[in-house]
Amino acid sequence: MAMKLGELRSRRKSSFWSKVLPFLPYVFQSGVAVLFLLLLIAFSAWYTSFLQNIPPGLPVLWIMLVLLGPLTVYSGFRTYMQPADVVFLLPQETGMKEYLRPAQRSGIIYKLIGLYILLIILWPLYIRSGAEVRHPFWLFLVILLLLKLLSAYGAWQELRISTSRARAGYRLLRWCFILLLLAAWLWQPAWKSALFTLLLGINYLLALRFPMKHNVPWENLIAAEKSGAARVMMILGWFVDVPAEGQKVVRRRWLSGVGNRIAWNRAGAYRFLLTKTFIRSELLGIIIRLTLLGMIVVGWNGKTWMGAAVYLFFVFLAGTQLTVLRHVHSDTPADSYYPIPAGSRQRETVALAFRVLLGIVLLVWLPMLFGPGNSALFLFGSLAAGLVLAFGLRSSWTRKWREEEEE
Repeated sequence: MAMKLGELRSRRKSSFWSKVLPFLPYVFQSGVAVLFLLLLIAFSAWYTSFLQNIPPGLPVLWIMLVLLGPLTVYSGFRTYMQPADVVFLLPQETGMKEYLRPAQRSGIIYKLIGLYILLIILWPLYIRSGAEVRHPFWLFLVILLLLKLLSAYGAWQELRISTSRARAGYRLLRWCFILLLLAAWLWQPAWKSALFTLLLGINYLLALRFPMKHNVPWENLIAAEKSGAARVMMILGWFVDVPAEGQKVVRRRWLSGVGNRIAWNRAGAYRFLLTKTFIRSELLGIIIRLTLLGMIVVGWNGKTWMGAAVYLFFVFLAGTQLTVLRHVHSDTPADSYYPIPAGSRQRETVALAFRVLLGIVLLVWLPMLFGPGNSALFLFGSLAAGLVLAFGLRSSWTRKWREEEEE
């Protein structure tokens, strides 16, 4: 029976990716491959020049902690589980280890590869820094592996915890522990860091034994799988029309009042629905993180050609993300229970995406006011270029979506 469960997961994995792979040629035809290659070449040239002229006092260790930390902590698992499993696989709960073990293994391996690639990129910066404590490269590889294993184990135990409040508390605990351990290895000698890792790791593992857990967290695994599948389809949706998947709903009570001032009439029906959906979607979290990252990078480069180029790149990237709004409610019978006028879907989607993009244009530009350099031409020229790009994207959205609807 265990072998049959393993075969079931393999079939489900093949079935999911067989739906994704046919869209990849369209992704490359959209120009993303050429754009990625150009950005890689530009980054390589900039990074090489930056390594040759590292600014004095640059907080290299803090940069490594900020970049390596989230990738070290983050853990996700693709189980390809379905809602019907609660009924049909429940009798085989005792043999589910065979089904879940590949998900645990792949959830570590793929993320560890990305973590190692980032470490290789940061390593020249680390060895050129003035850090008092420097560890060899092989030791960092081992440490990141151990921390990733610890974080993945903690993330899996969090899925098994029975209450949502306890899961949130242990998730916060895992972030604090892993970041603290990584910081210890960046700033402290090896023997102190090893002792600290041993003591803190044992305490963390013991703490994971206290909360009540399910043997197999069916509902949590199904919800996590829906979110992971929706994320893949959302990325494909930046380049081509794809079937919409169930998006994870995020409760943001601090934004619950947004949209309440929209007039309660037929003309504003879809505007209200789209605004409320955007507030509670994962897309808003992606946009917020992207905007904060853009503000940091743009502020770092300041009023220079590189700062202006990075600024426009983040505006374009945010605009690409916002095209996902077009697929919201595209395959749901919203017309049957909302009085949506004909043609309002496209109009309201473009309007909301454009308003959000204008806010991003301003927010990502603001750090240039305080960044290095004193050229007013770059400062206000960058803002003007960002506004032109935003209006150009809006025009492109309107024309493209109208043509596709007419077809």
